Amino acid sequence: MKRLALLALTLLLGACQSPNPYKAESRPLPPAPPGAATTFDASAYPAAPRDFARYRSWAWLDGQLPAGNNWATAEQMADMVNSGLDQHGLRPARNPGEADLKVSASLRYERRLRQYDDYGGVYYGNGPWHDQYGAWATVPIVRTYEEQVAVVHLEFYDAHDNQAVWTGSGEASANGDRSDGVAALRQAVKDALDDYPPR
Repeated sequence: MKRLALLALTLLLGACQSPNPYKAESRPLPPAPPGAATTFDASAYPAAPRDFARYRSWAWLDGQLPAGNNWATAEQMADMVNSGLDQHGLRPARNPGEADLKVSASLRYERRLRQYDDYGGVYYGNGPWHDQYGAWATVPIVRTYEEQVAVVHLEFYDAHDNQAVWTGSGEASANGDRSDGVAALRQAVKDALDDYPPR
């Protein structure tokens, strides 16, 4: 047994001393294309952060007001967005061609399934007094209901380079009558603008 172990060890040491078949070699780099030293590749660098403080005025993208619906006309929707933007320091441009931002607003209604836990109590036993035994337990019951929500989506574009600079969306329950729907739209616009300007 010892001879076998000694023979295996000898063979292993002999294999370690054989020459390495791999050789380190490298090929020279190909020459740079003409004009590489003077060409700036902007895609290789992150975009410079936007200075949102310089955005002061806005106009509708392509002159398009947001579409109306059965609860609010296009003019009412535009007024809601205008009011929300005003609270963030953005004023309508007197001349749309001189606006800092172009704004697009859209509205859609969606149905959502909501769930909540309804806890009901159950008592087991003879009675709640000292000489009787019993136990009280609560059992969660998951209830599901359908709700209609108003979803407002806003997009801001830099008016000078036409690049999208910010998007936001908000939603609010749209169940109820017309006055409830208008209130829901106002809330959805407010929520859509909560994160503007980005920090």
